Amino acid sequence: MFEELSTRFDSIFKKLRGRGKLTEENVSEAVRDVKRALLEADVNYKVVKKFAATVQEKALGAEVLDSITPGQQFVKLVQDELAAVMGGAARQIKFHTNRVNVIVLAGLQGSGKTTACAKLALHFRKQGHKPMMAACDTYRAAAVDQLETLGRALNVPVYSDRAAKPVAIAAAALEAAKREGLSLLIVDTAGRMHIDKDMMSELKDICAAVKPDEIFFVADAMTGQDAVNVAAEFHREVGFTGAILTKMDGDARGGAALSILDVTGVAVQFVGVGEKPDALELFHPERVASRILGMGDIVSLVERAQETTDVEKNKKLEKKIRRNLFSLQDFLDQLRQIKKMGSIGELLAMIPGLSGRVDGAAVDGEMMARIEAIICSMTPREREKPLIIDGSRKKRIAMGSGTTVQDVNKLLKQFDSMKTMMKRMTKIAGNAGLRRP
Repeated sequence: MFEELSTRFDSIFKKLRGRGKLTEENVSEAVRDVKRALLEADVNYKVVKKFAATVQEKALGAEVLDSITPGQQFVKLVQDELAAVMGGAARQIKFHTNRVNVIVLAGLQGSGKTTACAKLALHFRKQGHKPMMAACDTYRAAAVDQLETLGRALNVPVYSDRAAKPVAIAAAALEAAKREGLSLLIVDTAGRMHIDKDMMSELKDICAAVKPDEIFFVADAMTGQDAVNVAAEFHREVGFTGAILTKMDGDARGGAALSILDVTGVAVQFVGVGEKPDALELFHPERVASRILGMGDIVSLVERAQETTDVEKNKKLEKKIRRNLFSLQDFLDQLRQIKKMGSIGELLAMIPGLSGRVDGAAVDGEMMARIEAIICSMTPREREKPLIIDGSRKKRIAMGSGTTVQDVNKLLKQFDSMKTMMKRMTKIAGNAGLRRP
Protein backbone atom coordinates (compact mmCIF):
# COMPACT_ATOMS: atom_id res chain seq x y z
CA MET A 1 0.00 0.00 0.00
CA PHE A 2 1.24 3.53 -0.90
CA GLU A 3 4.43 2.02 -2.38
CA GLU A 4 3.88 3.57 -5.80
CA LEU A 5 2.99 6.94 -4.28
CA SER A 6 6.07 6.78 -2.03
CA THR A 7 8.31 6.12 -5.04
CA ARG A 8 6.82 9.08 -6.93
CA PHE A 9 7.23 11.43 -3.99
CA ASP A 10 10.82 10.28 -3.46
CA SER A 11 11.79 11.24 -7.03
CA ILE A 12 9.98 14.61 -6.73
CA PHE A 13 11.76 15.52 -3.49
CA LYS A 14 15.18 14.43 -4.77
CA LYS A 15 15.00 17.23 -7.35
CA LEU A 16 14.19 19.81 -4.68
CA ARG A 17 16.85 18.67 -2.22
CA GLY A 18 19.47 19.16 -4.91
CA ARG A 19 18.63 22.84 -5.19
CA GLY A 20 20.10 25.34 -2.78
CA LYS A 21 17.18 27.72 -3.17
CA LEU A 22 13.49 27.37 -3.94
CA THR A 23 11.80 29.70 -6.39
CA GLU A 24 8.20 30.18 -7.40
CA GLU A 25 8.98 28.30 -10.61
CA ASN A 26 10.47 25.14 -9.07
CA VAL A 27 7.87 25.11 -6.26
CA SER A 28 5.09 25.23 -8.88
CA GLU A 29 6.78 22.41 -10.78
CA ALA A 30 7.07 20.27 -7.62
CA VAL A 31 3.43 20.94 -6.67
CA ARG A 32 2.33 19.92 -10.18
CA ASP A 33 4.27 16.67 -9.82
CA VAL A 34 2.75 16.04 -6.38
CA LYS A 35 -0.70 16.73 -7.79
CA ARG A 36 -0.15 14.27 -10.64
CA ALA A 37 1.15 11.60 -8.23
CA LEU A 38 -1.92 11.94 -6.00
CA LEU A 39 -4.32 11.72 -8.95
CA GLU A 40 -2.55 8.58 -10.16
CA ALA A 41 -2.95 7.19 -6.63
CA ASP A 42 -6.73 7.52 -7.13
CA VAL A 43 -7.16 10.38 -4.66
CA ASN A 44 -10.38 12.36 -5.17
CA TYR A 45 -9.70 15.22 -7.61
CA LYS A 46 -11.34 17.82 -5.32
CA VAL A 47 -9.10 16.71 -2.47
CA VAL A 48 -6.04 16.92 -4.75
CA LYS A 49 -6.98 20.40 -5.97
CA LYS A 50 -7.41 21.73 -2.43
CA PHE A 51 -4.24 19.97 -1.21
CA ALA A 52 -2.11 21.37 -4.05
CA ALA A 53 -3.40 24.92 -3.52
CA THR A 54 -2.64 24.79 0.22
CA VAL A 55 0.86 23.36 -0.28
CA GLN A 56 1.73 25.92 -2.97
CA GLU A 57 0.51 28.84 -0.88
CA LYS A 58 2.48 27.75 2.20
CA ALA A 59 5.58 26.74 0.20
CA LEU A 60 5.84 30.23 -1.27
CA GLY A 61 5.82 31.75 2.21
CA ALA A 62 8.94 33.27 3.74
CA GLU A 63 9.30 30.42 6.26
CA VAL A 64 10.09 27.92 3.49
CA LEU A 65 11.81 30.10 0.88
CA ASP A 66 14.15 31.75 3.39
CA SER A 67 14.95 28.49 5.19
CA ILE A 68 18.52 27.14 5.28
CA THR A 69 17.16 23.80 3.97
CA PRO A 70 14.20 24.79 1.75
CA GLY A 71 13.91 21.33 0.15
CA GLN A 72 13.50 19.66 3.53
CA GLN A 73 11.07 22.34 4.64
CA PHE A 74 8.94 21.61 1.57
CA VAL A 75 8.92 17.88 2.40
CA LYS A 76 7.88 18.65 6.00
CA LEU A 77 5.09 20.87 4.66
CA VAL A 78 3.78 18.08 2.40
CA GLN A 79 3.99 15.63 5.30
CA ASP A 80 1.94 17.91 7.59
CA GLU A 81 -0.69 18.51 4.90
CA LEU A 82 -0.97 14.79 4.11
CA ALA A 83 -1.57 14.08 7.81
CA ALA A 84 -4.17 16.88 7.96
CA VAL A 85 -6.01 15.51 4.90
CA MET A 86 -6.32 12.13 6.68
CA GLY A 87 -7.46 13.58 10.00
CA GLY A 88 -4.37 14.89 11.77
CA ALA A 89 -4.26 12.45 14.68
CA ALA A 90 -5.78 9.09 15.57
CA ARG A 91 -9.14 9.21 17.36
CA GLN A 92 -9.31 7.10 20.50
CA ILE A 93 -12.75 5.63 21.19
CA LYS A 94 -14.16 6.44 24.61
CA PHE A 95 -16.30 3.70 26.09
CA HIS A 96 -18.95 3.94 28.80
CA THR A 97 -18.14 1.93 31.91
CA ASN A 98 -21.67 1.47 33.25
CA ARG A 99 -23.41 -0.17 30.28
CA VAL A 100 -22.96 -2.24 27.12
CA ASN A 101 -21.27 -0.23 24.38
CA VAL A 102 -22.55 -0.91 20.85
CA ILE A 103 -20.71 -0.77 17.52
CA VAL A 104 -22.58 -1.33 14.25
CA LEU A 105 -20.71 -2.24 11.07
CA ALA A 106 -22.13 -1.18 7.68
CA GLY A 107 -20.97 -1.44 4.08
CA LEU A 108 -21.42 -3.20 0.77
CA GLN A 109 -21.22 -6.97 0.35
CA GLY A 110 -17.66 -8.20 -0.02
CA SER A 111 -16.09 -5.27 1.82
CA GLY A 112 -14.96 -7.50 4.71
CA LYS A 113 -17.51 -6.59 7.42
CA THR A 114 -17.72 -10.05 9.00
CA THR A 115 -13.94 -10.40 9.26
CA ALA A 116 -13.68 -6.81 10.53
CA CYS A 117 -16.24 -7.70 13.20
CA ALA A 118 -13.98 -10.46 14.56
CA LYS A 119 -10.88 -8.24 14.30
CA LEU A 120 -12.59 -5.50 16.33
CA ALA A 121 -13.68 -8.03 18.96
CA LEU A 122 -10.09 -9.23 19.38
CA HIS A 123 -8.71 -5.67 19.32
CA PHE A 124 -11.00 -4.46 22.11
CA ARG A 125 -10.65 -7.64 24.15
CA LYS A 126 -6.89 -6.95 24.28
CA GLN A 127 -7.83 -3.59 25.82
CA GLY A 128 -9.80 -5.31 28.60
CA HIS A 129 -13.32 -5.29 27.15
CA LYS A 130 -15.70 -8.26 27.11
CA PRO A 131 -17.15 -8.38 23.58
CA MET A 132 -20.02 -10.22 21.93
CA MET A 133 -20.71 -10.35 18.20
CA ALA A 134 -24.21 -10.29 16.71
CA ALA A 135 -24.81 -12.10 13.40
CA CYS A 136 -27.38 -9.86 11.69
CA ASP A 137 -26.46 -10.72 8.10
CA THR A 138 -29.15 -13.30 7.36
CA TYR A 139 -29.05 -12.74 3.59
CA ARG A 140 -25.57 -13.78 2.49
CA ALA A 141 -25.09 -17.52 2.36
CA ALA A 142 -22.96 -18.79 5.26
CA ALA A 143 -22.47 -15.29 6.76
CA VAL A 144 -23.80 -16.46 10.13
CA ASP A 145 -21.69 -19.64 9.95
CA GLN A 146 -18.61 -17.55 9.17
CA LEU A 147 -19.09 -15.29 12.20
CA GLU A 148 -19.78 -18.27 14.48
CA THR A 149 -16.59 -19.98 13.25
CA LEU A 150 -14.57 -16.82 13.91
CA GLY A 151 -16.19 -16.51 17.33
CA ARG A 152 -15.20 -20.06 18.29
CA ALA A 153 -11.64 -19.52 17.07
CA LEU A 154 -11.28 -16.36 19.17
CA ASN A 155 -13.39 -17.60 22.09
CA VAL A 156 -15.77 -14.64 21.64
CA PRO A 157 -19.54 -15.28 22.09
CA VAL A 158 -21.74 -14.86 19.00
CA TYR A 159 -25.47 -14.21 19.19
CA SER A 160 -27.38 -15.64 16.22
CA ASP A 161 -30.93 -16.66 15.35
CA ARG A 162 -31.45 -18.02 11.86
CA ALA A 163 -35.25 -17.77 12.16
CA ALA A 164 -35.42 -14.11 13.22
CA LYS A 165 -35.20 -10.82 11.32
CA PRO A 166 -31.98 -8.72 11.57
CA VAL A 167 -33.56 -5.97 13.70
CA ALA A 168 -34.91 -8.51 16.20
CA ILE A 169 -31.53 -10.30 16.30
CA ALA A 170 -29.72 -7.05 17.10
CA ALA A 171 -32.17 -6.14 19.89
CA ALA A 172 -32.04 -9.65 21.39
CA ALA A 173 -28.21 -9.66 21.19
CA LEU A 174 -28.08 -6.42 23.20
CA GLU A 175 -30.28 -7.94 25.90
CA ALA A 176 -28.12 -11.07 25.96
CA ALA A 177 -24.96 -8.96 26.33
CA LYS A 178 -26.56 -7.13 29.27
CA ARG A 179 -27.56 -10.40 30.97
CA GLU A 180 -24.07 -11.86 30.58
CA GLY A 181 -22.39 -8.74 31.98
CA LEU A 182 -20.47 -7.99 28.77
CA SER A 183 -19.14 -4.53 27.93
CA LEU A 184 -19.28 -4.46 24.14
CA LEU A 185 -21.62 -5.62 21.37
CA ILE A 186 -20.39 -5.56 17.76
CA VAL A 187 -23.19 -5.91 15.20
CA ASP A 188 -22.42 -7.39 11.78
CA THR A 189 -25.07 -6.17 9.31
CA ALA A 190 -25.96 -7.30 5.80
CA GLY A 191 -24.42 -5.75 2.72
CA ARG A 192 -25.66 -5.61 -0.84
CA MET A 193 -23.94 -5.46 -4.20
CA HIS A 194 -25.07 -1.83 -4.42
CA ILE A 195 -26.88 0.72 -2.26
CA ASP A 196 -30.68 0.25 -2.15
CA LYS A 197 -33.60 1.59 -0.11
CA ASP A 198 -34.31 -1.71 1.66
CA MET A 199 -30.72 -1.95 2.82
CA MET A 200 -30.66 1.59 4.20
CA SER A 201 -34.08 1.19 5.82
CA GLU A 202 -33.02 -2.01 7.63
CA LEU A 203 -29.76 -0.43 8.77
CA LYS A 204 -31.64 2.56 10.18
CA ASP A 205 -34.01 0.21 12.03
CA ILE A 206 -31.09 -1.75 13.53
CA CYS A 207 -29.48 1.48 14.72
CA ALA A 208 -32.80 2.62 16.21
CA ALA A 209 -33.10 -0.70 18.07
CA VAL A 210 -29.60 -0.79 19.61
CA LYS A 211 -28.69 2.93 19.68
CA PRO A 212 -25.01 2.42 18.74
CA ASP A 213 -22.18 4.46 20.22
CA GLU A 214 -20.20 4.00 17.01
CA ILE A 215 -21.20 3.19 13.42
CA PHE A 216 -18.25 2.09 11.30
CA PHE A 217 -18.43 2.08 7.52
CA VAL A 218 -16.33 -0.82 6.21
CA ALA A 219 -14.80 -0.32 2.76
CA ASP A 220 -12.43 -2.32 0.59
CA ALA A 221 -9.35 -0.12 0.00
CA MET A 222 -8.78 -1.91 -3.32
CA THR A 223 -11.89 -0.23 -4.78
CA GLY A 224 -10.36 3.26 -4.50
CA GLN A 225 -12.70 6.11 -5.41
CA ASP A 226 -15.71 3.77 -5.62
CA ALA A 227 -15.28 3.15 -1.88
CA VAL A 228 -15.26 6.91 -1.23
CA ASN A 229 -18.40 7.49 -3.32
CA VAL A 230 -20.25 4.68 -1.51
CA ALA A 231 -19.06 6.07 1.84
CA ALA A 232 -20.49 9.49 0.96
CA GLU A 233 -23.85 7.90 0.10
CA PHE A 234 -23.93 5.85 3.32
CA HIS A 235 -23.08 8.92 5.37
CA ARG A 236 -25.89 10.93 3.79
CA GLU A 237 -28.42 8.17 4.46
CA VAL A 238 -27.37 6.79 7.84
CA GLY A 239 -24.32 8.65 9.07
CA PHE A 240 -21.25 6.95 10.52
CA THR A 241 -18.60 7.89 13.08
CA GLY A 242 -15.57 6.27 11.47
CA ALA A 243 -14.40 4.15 8.55
CA ILE A 244 -12.54 0.86 8.46
CA LEU A 245 -10.46 0.26 5.34
CA THR A 246 -9.81 -3.41 4.65
CA LYS A 247 -7.09 -4.97 2.45
CA MET A 248 -4.63 -2.15 3.12
CA ASP A 249 -1.86 -4.74 2.84
CA GLY A 250 -2.68 -5.24 -0.84
CA ASP A 251 -1.58 -3.24 -3.87
CA ALA A 252 -4.28 -0.58 -3.57
CA ARG A 253 -3.02 2.88 -4.52
CA GLY A 254 -4.20 4.56 -1.32
CA GLY A 255 -6.72 7.01 -2.75
CA ALA A 256 -9.52 5.97 -0.39
CA ALA A 257 -7.43 6.58 2.75
CA LEU A 258 -6.51 10.06 1.51
CA SER A 259 -10.02 11.01 0.36
CA ILE A 260 -12.64 9.73 2.82
CA LEU A 261 -12.31 12.50 5.42
CA ASP A 262 -12.63 15.36 2.94
CA VAL A 263 -15.54 13.76 1.06
CA THR A 264 -17.56 12.54 4.08
CA GLY A 265 -16.30 14.66 6.96
CA VAL A 266 -15.50 11.43 8.87
CA ALA A 267 -11.98 10.03 9.23
CA VAL A 268 -10.63 6.51 8.84
CA GLN A 269 -10.63 4.84 12.26
CA PHE A 270 -9.03 1.43 11.62
CA VAL A 271 -7.23 -0.33 8.79
CA GLY A 272 -7.07 -4.03 8.05
CA VAL A 273 -3.47 -5.04 7.24
CA GLY A 274 -3.92 -8.78 6.70
CA GLU A 275 -6.37 -11.66 6.86
CA LYS A 276 -5.60 -12.87 10.38
CA PRO A 277 -7.83 -11.69 13.30
CA ASP A 278 -4.99 -9.65 14.84
CA ALA A 279 -4.29 -7.79 11.56
CA LEU A 280 -6.14 -4.61 12.52
CA GLU A 281 -4.50 -1.29 13.36
CA LEU A 282 -5.67 2.04 14.66
CA PHE A 283 -5.24 4.55 11.83
CA HIS A 284 -2.58 7.16 12.65
CA PRO A 285 -2.59 9.84 9.90
CA GLU A 286 0.74 11.36 10.93
CA ARG A 287 2.44 7.95 10.89
CA VAL A 288 0.94 7.04 7.51
CA ALA A 289 2.11 10.39 6.10
CA SER A 290 5.65 9.58 7.29
CA ARG A 291 5.50 6.16 5.62
CA ILE A 292 4.27 7.65 2.36
CA LEU A 293 7.20 10.06 2.31
CA GLY A 294 9.71 7.30 3.06
CA MET A 295 10.43 8.56 6.59
CA GLY A 296 9.45 5.30 8.24
CA ASP A 297 7.28 4.75 11.30
CA ILE A 298 9.40 3.69 14.25
CA VAL A 299 6.57 4.25 16.78
CA SER A 300 4.30 1.68 15.08
CA LEU A 301 7.22 -0.72 14.72
CA VAL A 302 7.96 -0.52 18.46
CA GLU A 303 4.26 -0.98 19.29
CA ARG A 304 4.09 -4.13 17.16
CA ALA A 305 7.22 -5.47 18.81
CA GLN A 306 5.75 -4.86 22.28
CA GLU A 307 2.50 -6.63 21.33
CA THR A 308 4.24 -9.76 20.03
CA THR A 309 7.21 -9.98 22.38
CA ASP A 310 7.33 -12.37 25.33
CA VAL A 311 9.32 -10.49 28.00
CA GLU A 312 10.28 -13.63 29.98
CA LYS A 313 11.50 -15.43 26.85
CA ASN A 314 13.58 -12.39 25.92
CA LYS A 315 15.25 -12.38 29.34
CA LYS A 316 16.16 -16.06 28.97
CA LEU A 317 17.43 -15.42 25.45
CA GLU A 318 19.61 -12.55 26.69
CA LYS A 319 21.22 -14.87 29.24
CA LYS A 320 21.91 -17.49 26.55
CA ILE A 321 23.53 -14.88 24.30
CA ARG A 322 25.75 -13.68 27.16
CA ARG A 323 26.86 -17.29 27.80
CA ASN A 324 27.34 -17.90 24.05
CA LEU A 325 24.63 -20.60 24.07
CA PHE A 326 22.45 -19.08 21.33
CA SER A 327 21.23 -22.00 19.18
CA LEU A 328 19.55 -22.51 15.82
CA GLN A 329 16.34 -23.24 17.74
CA ASP A 330 16.60 -19.80 19.38
CA PHE A 331 17.20 -18.30 15.95
CA LEU A 332 14.07 -20.06 14.61
CA ASP A 333 12.02 -18.78 17.56
CA GLN A 334 13.18 -15.21 16.87
CA LEU A 335 12.38 -15.62 13.18
CA ARG A 336 8.83 -16.69 14.04
CA GLN A 337 8.54 -13.79 16.47
CA ILE A 338 9.38 -11.38 13.66
CA LYS A 339 6.83 -13.04 11.35
CA LYS A 340 4.10 -12.37 13.95
CA MET A 341 4.81 -8.65 13.57
CA GLY A 342 3.87 -8.72 9.88
CA SER A 343 5.56 -9.09 6.52
CA ILE A 344 9.23 -8.14 6.28
CA GLY A 345 8.42 -5.67 3.49
CA GLU A 346 5.92 -3.95 5.77
CA LEU A 347 8.39 -3.82 8.66
CA LEU A 348 11.18 -2.45 6.45
CA ALA A 349 8.83 0.33 5.30
CA MET A 350 8.59 1.45 8.94
CA ILE A 351 12.36 1.94 9.22
CA PRO A 352 13.46 5.43 8.12
CA GLY A 353 15.49 5.34 4.92
CA LEU A 354 14.62 1.75 3.95
CA SER A 355 11.13 2.29 2.52
CA GLY A 356 11.16 1.42 -1.18
CA ARG A 357 14.90 0.66 -1.13
CA VAL A 358 14.80 -3.01 -0.09
CA ASP A 359 12.87 -5.75 -1.86
CA GLY A 360 10.84 -6.94 1.12
CA ALA A 361 8.80 -9.35 -1.01
CA ALA A 362 11.95 -11.23 -1.99
CA VAL A 363 13.08 -11.39 1.64
CA ASP A 364 9.62 -12.63 2.71
CA GLY A 365 9.00 -15.18 -0.01
CA GLU A 366 12.44 -16.67 -0.39
CA MET A 367 14.91 -16.20 2.43
CA MET A 368 12.54 -16.47 5.42
CA ALA A 369 10.77 -19.59 4.13
CA ARG A 370 14.06 -21.25 3.17
CA ILE A 371 15.70 -20.63 6.55
CA GLU A 372 12.66 -21.94 8.44
CA ALA A 373 12.43 -25.05 6.25
CA ILE A 374 16.13 -25.86 6.72
CA ILE A 375 16.07 -25.49 10.52
CA CYS A 376 12.81 -27.46 10.79
CA SER A 377 14.46 -30.32 8.88
CA MET A 378 17.14 -30.63 11.57
CA THR A 379 16.90 -32.81 14.66
CA PRO A 380 16.66 -31.07 18.08
CA ARG A 381 20.30 -32.08 18.75
CA GLU A 382 21.48 -30.59 15.44
CA ARG A 383 19.73 -27.31 16.25
CA GLU A 384 21.47 -27.13 19.62
CA LYS A 385 24.89 -28.29 18.33
CA PRO A 386 25.31 -27.29 14.64
CA LEU A 387 28.97 -28.47 14.73
CA ILE A 388 27.81 -32.10 14.51
CA ILE A 389 26.21 -31.48 11.09
CA ASP A 390 28.51 -33.33 8.70
CA GLY A 391 28.19 -34.01 4.95
CA SER A 392 25.60 -36.82 5.21
CA ARG A 393 23.47 -34.81 7.65
CA LYS A 394 23.57 -31.80 5.31
CA LYS A 395 22.29 -33.96 2.45
CA ARG A 396 19.43 -35.24 4.60
CA ILE A 397 18.53 -31.71 5.78
CA ALA A 398 18.63 -30.39 2.21
CA MET A 399 16.34 -33.17 0.97
CA GLY A 400 13.95 -32.68 3.88
CA SER A 401 13.70 -28.91 3.34
CA GLY A 402 13.54 -28.96 -0.46
CA THR A 403 16.76 -26.95 -0.67
CA THR A 404 20.38 -27.66 -1.64
CA VAL A 405 23.46 -28.55 0.39
CA GLN A 406 24.82 -25.12 -0.64
CA ASP A 407 21.77 -23.47 1.02
CA VAL A 408 22.40 -25.44 4.23
CA ASN A 409 26.10 -24.48 4.18
CA LYS A 410 25.18 -20.83 3.64
CA LEU A 411 22.78 -20.81 6.61
CA LEU A 412 25.31 -22.51 8.92
CA LYS A 413 28.01 -20.04 7.87
CA GLN A 414 25.69 -17.05 8.44
CA PHE A 415 24.64 -18.43 11.82
CA ASP A 416 28.26 -18.92 12.85
CA SER A 417 29.09 -15.32 11.83
CA MET A 418 26.08 -14.06 13.76
CA LYS A 419 27.15 -15.92 16.91
CA THR A 420 30.66 -14.48 16.61
CA MET A 421 29.24 -10.97 16.27
CA MET A 422 26.93 -11.52 19.28
CA LYS A 423 29.91 -12.70 21.34
CA ARG A 424 31.87 -9.56 20.42
CA MET A 425 28.92 -7.28 21.19
CA THR A 426 28.41 -8.97 24.57
CA LYS A 427 32.12 -8.56 25.37
CA ILE A 428 32.06 -4.87 24.37
CA ALA A 429 28.91 -4.28 26.45
CA GLY A 430 30.55 -6.05 29.42
CA ASN A 431 33.73 -3.98 29.16
CA ALA A 432 31.71 -0.79 28.88
CA GLY A 433 29.90 -1.80 32.05
CA LEU A 434 33.19 -2.35 33.89
CA ARG A 435 34.42 1.10 32.87
CA ARG A 436 31.39 2.83 34.32
CA PRO A 437 32.18 4.99 37.36
